[in-house]
Amino acid sequence: MESMGGLKRSHSCNDLAVENVGEVVTLMGWVLRRRDHGGVIFIDLRDRWGITQVVFNPEVHAEVHDKAHQLRSEWIIAVQGRVERRPPAMENPNLKTGAIEVLVDTLRVLNSSLTPPFPLDEEVEVSENLRLKYRYIDLRRPSMAANLIMRHRVAQSVRTYLDANNFLEIETPVLTRSTPEGARDYLVPSRVNAGKFYALPQSPQLFKQLLMVSGLDRYYQIVRCFRDEDLRADRQPEFTQIDMELSFVEEETIYEIIESMMLKLFKDVLGVVLTAPFARITYEEAMTRFGTDRPDTRFELELVDLTETVKDCSFNVFKTVVNKGGQVKSINAKGCGDFSRKDLDDLTGYVGQFGAKGLAWVKVKTGGEWQSPITKFFKAEERENISRELGAEENDVLFFVADTKMVVNQALSELRLELGRKLGLINTSTYNFVWVEDFPLLEYDHDEKRHVAVHHPFTAPKEEDLKFLEKDPGQVRSRAYDLVLNGIEIGGGSIRIHQKELQDEIFGALGIAREEALDKFGFLLQALELGAPPHGGIAFGLDRLLMIMAGRETIRDVIAFPKTQKATCPLTEAPASVARKQLTELYLRPDWE
Repeated sequence: MESMGGLKRSHSCNDLAVENVGEVVTLMGWVLRRRDHGGVIFIDLRDRWGITQVVFNPEVHAEVHDKAHQLRSEWIIAVQGRVERRPPAMENPNLKTGAIEVLVDTLRVLNSSLTPPFPLDEEVEVSENLRLKYRYIDLRRPSMAANLIMRHRVAQSVRTYLDANNFLEIETPVLTRSTPEGARDYLVPSRVNAGKFYALPQSPQLFKQLLMVSGLDRYYQIVRCFRDEDLRADRQPEFTQIDMELSFVEEETIYEIIESMMLKLFKDVLGVVLTAPFARITYEEAMTRFGTDRPDTRFELELVDLTETVKDCSFNVFKTVVNKGGQVKSINAKGCGDFSRKDLDDLTGYVGQFGAKGLAWVKVKTGGEWQSPITKFFKAEERENISRELGAEENDVLFFVADTKMVVNQALSELRLELGRKLGLINTSTYNFVWVEDFPLLEYDHDEKRHVAVHHPFTAPKEEDLKFLEKDPGQVRSRAYDLVLNGIEIGGGSIRIHQKELQDEIFGALGIAREEALDKFGFLLQALELGAPPHGGIAFGLDRLLMIMAGRETIRDVIAFPKTQKATCPLTEAPASVARKQLTELYLRPDWE
């Protein structure tokens, strides 16, 4: 192997064009591929910015040409030579540098490489575990590198915008204390405080509220957070938030600031021009129309509640569910009358994954006649009423689910998305933002036999609903809001409680005793008594936002070194065992041996 020998890179592998013809340049990078044509060797040289073709001609520099014979894929080289224009028939319009090549007169081999564990060609399918084990190789692929470059550009755009709007970037502690409510904490034992533990933050929630009490008015942080929870495509044990908090604001100010930030962000990074204000929908309307609080509004296929319509019908499945307090909803799949029985059976199996015990269906034939195993259970008038409510026409397929409200909504919301994909109804080139607001403040947890916070216990209730707090807490709506993009929740926040008396009431409604509240949140309660201004905030999942912007299916593709769905790192093999001495120093006694 050789040193750089005084060579200094003059251009990246994406810089050169016909304007540079005749210049002597120095390039450095990885050998992407090598081709021998009639004794002339062509190398596609790659770096972070792009690809340049470099040429070794034996008639011009025989010694350098002979040396180039040893080059293999992913070797690292430095070359110096003259920029020449390619013959017209050999130009590559798919490359920015496709009109030129570099005729090499100096070659230095900076490092060799074993054969990579997988090809770096974009079209080659590689298992995700192998990609993660050799993530540094995976990141050499242009599309993966582009994701991280986009991540950088998003962060820079956000910082520029927030700085211009008087936000201060302030770091909050990573080692803090465990608090109740929410997901499971990652715990860190303390060596100098025997038997005590820190928790890694699930969010900077309490600290950013304290910063508002400090009078700093507008805070933000692009911050790492941690949750020990079951993972999905859009979750990781460690993730990044764009976190912010503002004083002396109500919902409208926060909406305006965030919408302007998104307009700038999408224009800066993607060149996409968004329009504001974004659509708004209440939680109740979202659940009614879409069965979910994160609706994908890029297509229709909305849910229709038929509970009242079918409550007295002769179909016992529907009637029994309604009598037990359940719900019957339907989707009209327009123009899908050619679905085969296998198609219908596959969809029935699909909704079964989400708790549905079955999926009733009706094909609408000529003259509005029904074709279905359930037709015989409905009178002509009942069929007409159902068809009218669903806007049924010839060649439509009507799908029905009857169960508890939770199961019906989940099953049909997922069926709606599956039909949207199957029928090509989703315009993947659009970005549909929608604010979801008026969430319930509390929900009843049957396992814990108490009410729990839908968002977190510091969310302010709507003033007009405080009258329900004592006798019917489930009726209280919160001043929380989520921002949903293309059916994915990318951010959420709320106006916070800034008065101790109200915070005490909410803790009481949550079944948190005064002693526990003081033990866990005493520092916050004390701060609320020392001049806490009205304030609110929001946090965005940077990874989820990037996943959508990059057009990827998983957030793992936009994180440099992600974990698997089992929260492991194939690259470093974390988590791993540690020496018993380390555990002893932390006053831990392993019992898993």
